[in-house]
Amino acid sequence: MGALLGACQREERDQRPSPVASETREQVALTTNSAGPSPPEIRVSGKGAKYEASAYDQSQGKKYYAWFNCNGCHSNGGGGSGPPLMDDRWIYGGSIENIVQTIREGRPNGMPSFRGKIPDEQIWQIAAYVRSMSGNTSSDSAPQRNDSMHPHPSESRTPPSPPVNGGTVAPSPSR
Repeated sequence: MGALLGACQREERDQRPSPVASETREQVALTTNSAGPSPPEIRVSGKGAKYEASAYDQSQGKKYYAWFNCNGCHSNGGGGSGPPLMDDRWIYGGSIENIVQTIREGRPNGMPSFRGKIPDEQIWQIAAYVRSMSGNTSSDSAPQRNDSMHPHPSESRTPPSPPVNGGTVAPSPSR
């Protein structure tokens, strides 16, 4: 009987860390939601480059974008109650680090904080997908747009439009 029990060993498995415990604190400029000079963009590390160059991570981000109902406010990137994500106007900066910070911490007047609700890696994947919507990732790694959505070219065929900080455009004069 003792020999039989000695032969049974539990398999060692790496468990996914708790999303809250695995979060790293990064310094990213936070600004108010008002018109004015462009907020500073701070690139803290090259971590975002890994996600922007990975077709897998961007495809996962596309899936999570739908799963976590980002479509509810940002539609399919064209905007709704939240700002559009397909253009070159970024209120809080268009770098992947700024987008991650926006998702993680939220912003005044509408964007909720997802800290502790979405694991850190998934936040980076969503941010990489959001960058691909405006053509700011390599077309080799950008996911394809769903066939049912034709008003905008697929992410892999979107010409690059570098972000313009501030996100406000002066209204055109009326005649």
